[in-house]
Amino acid sequence: MRDTLTGSRIRERRQISGLKQAQLARQVGISASYLNLIEHNRRRIGGKLLVDIAAALSVEPSVLTQGVEATLIAALREAAADAVGQSAEIDSLDEFAGRFPGWAGVLAQMHRRVVSLERTVETLSDRLTHDPHLAGSMHEVLSTAAAIRSTAAILAEPGELDAEWRDRFHRNLHQDAERLAESSKALVAYLDQSESPDDRQGLPMEEVEAFLDQRGFHLPELEGGEYGDDLVQHGLRSAAARSLIRQVLKQYAQDARAMPLGRLREALQADGLDPLKLAARFSVDLATVLRRLAFLPEDVLPRPAGLAVCDSSGSIILLKHVPGFALPRHGDACPLWPVFSALNRPLVPVHGRVTFLGRSAAEFECFAIAWPQPVSEFGHEPVYRSVMLVVPPGDDKTRSGAEVQLGASCRICPKTDCAARREPSILSEGF
Repeated sequence: MRDTLTGSRIRERRQISGLKQAQLARQVGISASYLNLIEHNRRRIGGKLLVDIAAALSVEPSVLTQGVEATLIAALREAAADAVGQSAEIDSLDEFAGRFPGWAGVLAQMHRRVVSLERTVETLSDRLTHDPHLAGSMHEVLSTAAAIRSTAAILAEPGELDAEWRDRFHRNLHQDAERLAESSKALVAYLDQSESPDDRQGLPMEEVEAFLDQRGFHLPELEGGEYGDDLVQHGLRSAAARSLIRQVLKQYAQDARAMPLGRLREALQADGLDPLKLAARFSVDLATVLRRLAFLPEDVLPRPAGLAVCDSSGSIILLKHVPGFALPRHGDACPLWPVFSALNRPLVPVHGRVTFLGRSAAEFECFAIAWPQPVSEFGHEPVYRSVMLVVPPGDDKTRSGAEVQLGASCRICPKTDCAARREPSILSEGF
């Protein structure tokens, strides 16, 4: 379609050059009326006439025929898809970019900046809210700054202070300033250190997930169903992470023993991705099936699979990402995710199709179930956990399941009129 917009680009370049239609037509030896038809894309142009017009406008012919890059068109499409409460004329994107390449570039650049800022806000919001070290450091910095301000205000008040009190306030001011300097340096050092993706100190579960992610969440050593402690000794620095990975690997070996890889591959080829059928075929519970599917190699499962496991408080205790699937680790997540709604109905399978609102509006098919942990004594209340398998939607539209729109967290979710909203979104109007 872009070669049909050559006339629009000629008109744009002519206007930039300050030429009138009659002037340009005279220079290239055609009538003004014919040039008018060309500029309104009613006549195709090429050959010598295109070269002559390009020379008169002091541009390369390719600028008139090729127009803007495909990446700019793609960026404009993405900006239109992400717009909240607005409907853009998608069919006119090529013409808009061809006629107004400068404004198109500005719009694409602004959209990229908004995307970057949204991602930064999401990351910092989750971290500031739930990182205990960062929260404590920020409290220390702010309280020390408040103390310095209070002391300085007293010293700045009119009137004479006793020498003893003045010296005391000066000492307090000096001590608080030193404390602020030390707290600030410690905070900066912590932030600089934690910028490294390999540094997982204080976050043992993230260290575990990084360990699993490096192996593609598949461990051939455990496919025989036998757990060995050799894997734990490599790649995990903290004792807490080693303790957690032991639990994950023992569960992995147990699930692999219940659902051997060879038989599971055959079952998937025969029945497709149907967790309930798989549970019946292997005589296992649904939670085992969902965990097992998330840890399969890429050549076995037809669709990339993400996983989320949480306890009854809603805290995520294991997370496997797939493109477009974002779930805050430390609470503040959207309660509409099936992994949380399953906790309301323990032992009841939950299936739903969700649309994750935001930059890419990704769609997923989710399977979830909550189940009680074993109880060792009579009279003890069971502790529940919930597991959710997340996959891109398949071709099978016959399975029932609720369709839900949700976001990462209320603070950055563009959805309006949501019964589950806890706080206003910073993306909404009038925030």
